[in-house]
Amino acid sequence: MSIPAVGGLYTVAVRKAMLRLLPVLCLAYFMSYVDRTNIALAKTHLRADVDISAAAFGLGAGLFFLTYALFEVPSNLVMYRIGPRRWIARIALSWGAVTSLMLFIQDDVTFYIGRIALGAAEAGLYPAMMFMVTQWFGQKDRATAIGFIYLAPTLGLLLGGPLGGALMELDDLGGLHGWQWMFLIEGLITMVIGLAVLAYLPEVPADATWLTADEAAALSEQAGRGSGPDPGHALRGNMGQAFGRPFILLIGIIYFLNQVTMNGVTFNVPSIIESLDVSGSFLIGLLSGVTGIGGTIGVLVMPLVFRRVPRESLTIGVLAAAPALVAAVFLTVSSPSVRIALIGVMSAFTFATLPIFWSVAMARMSGIVAAAGLAFINTVGLTGGFVGPYLFGLAESDSGDPTSGFPIVIATSLVGGALAVALRWALRKEDRKTARTTAVEPDLEVLP
Repeated sequence: MSIPAVGGLYTVAVRKAMLRLLPVLCLAYFMSYVDRTNIALAKTHLRADVDISAAAFGLGAGLFFLTYALFEVPSNLVMYRIGPRRWIARIALSWGAVTSLMLFIQDDVTFYIGRIALGAAEAGLYPAMMFMVTQWFGQKDRATAIGFIYLAPTLGLLLGGPLGGALMELDDLGGLHGWQWMFLIEGLITMVIGLAVLAYLPEVPADATWLTADEAAALSEQAGRGSGPDPGHALRGNMGQAFGRPFILLIGIIYFLNQVTMNGVTFNVPSIIESLDVSGSFLIGLLSGVTGIGGTIGVLVMPLVFRRVPRESLTIGVLAAAPALVAAVFLTVSSPSVRIALIGVMSAFTFATLPIFWSVAMARMSGIVAAAGLAFINTVGLTGGFVGPYLFGLAESDSGDPTSGFPIVIATSLVGGALAVALRWALRKEDRKTARTTAVEPDLEVLP
């Protein structure tokens, strides 16, 4: 793992934090992605075993994101009060239990209930991790730290498919279907990880036994300098700062469009691959990992490029629009191998966007505003996780073809790219406002 140098004691502390803190966060986030997307592998089996149609599957897949989004801000406000360590552990234990209980799915209604409960249980996980990044890393290192955290979902897509496919080969063992074993075992693994988070995740740099006092102080100092002015500990009076600034709303909308594409495709990759005359749960799961390969490349490469060419709105705009071109090529070719490769390329672009705009947002938030604002962005964005699978499900129900949702990708990606122009204006306006505030209050040092 290559850690960018910042200089002096802080450089050593950053290296330690990335090697000791991020793996714990990644492990929890890895299982969250496995547990929320494992139904993609079970799609055709749920149809055969409990008569869940493509439209019902798309609705159920998306319902997760509605309750996830609904409870994001309240969850992160609680996290701010009691600390991220205990809250992330609670979240992992809750969603792990719900995942295991999904083995009792019997029809559309119980499928919907399971997905709704899973979204509510997992709500707040990602913004809590992003809040921890603001407490541990200076602005210059945040895109890199977030990129490493995003290795978790990309590895979840890469390894979760083969893992789930292997568990589904347990079909008929003990009288359970393969998908029931998958839900049960993956949920239990998540609960063990929740206990590990409680035991090993430090709350703030000062709590880390593997840091010296000077190293912890260096991390805390740089993290405080790398965010917007501290508004204090009360959300009242800071609602506009957390929810109403134009750049926050625009980032949330671009994230929404990104998630329409990402989740619409991700939840249908196994069925798309199966439609290419591929058979066998393990092989389908293995090939579905192409999304993880593409995503891993995106989150590793793009933060490095961004450090050298820090053009915020231009980078976000190009990455947001690129999936439209990939989807258009996908619809014009018929080769199964080329189509699978193009899905990986699309995932590289959709994932590569994420570390950049979270870093852009973090540079302009701190304290309670960061806790609420980051959760708000996630709330707006993740509603796209409902819309994407639902629209893909409706399109497949009409045509019978799991690739029929790709025109949706083209439309949403083009709109996302166009909104980057407005984002450029909003960021400039925000930075001018911050500069005026800093001039009035010189003790508040803000790094761009």
